Amino acid sequence: MARTRRTYTPEFKAEAVKLVTEQGYSIAEAARSLGLSDNLIRNWKQALQDKGQQAFPGHGKLSPFEEENHRLRAENKRLLAERDILKKAAAFFAREAT
Repeated sequence: MARTRRTYTPEFKAEAVKLVTEQGYSIAEAARSLGLSDNLIRNWKQALQDKGQQAFPGHGKLSPFEEENHRLRAENKRLLAERDILKKAAAFFAREAT
């Protein structure tokens, strides 16, 4: 049976990291008190140090890079479909001309 993946709000993640950075808890103590693994808090702490406010974009909110990547992939898919249609049309009219 598959386990469901737990999700945490950006606020929860930030507060968990504050236990370590501001209140003096060790990562192990904070993880134990919150019922999390040590690595989870360690990763959240690293993400906050690296990206600051952009560390936890939340559900449905993509980073600017991911947003552009998504837009470009959609555009690429549309252009490939248009190209395929034009290829078929050219082949059809070439057959009609002969």
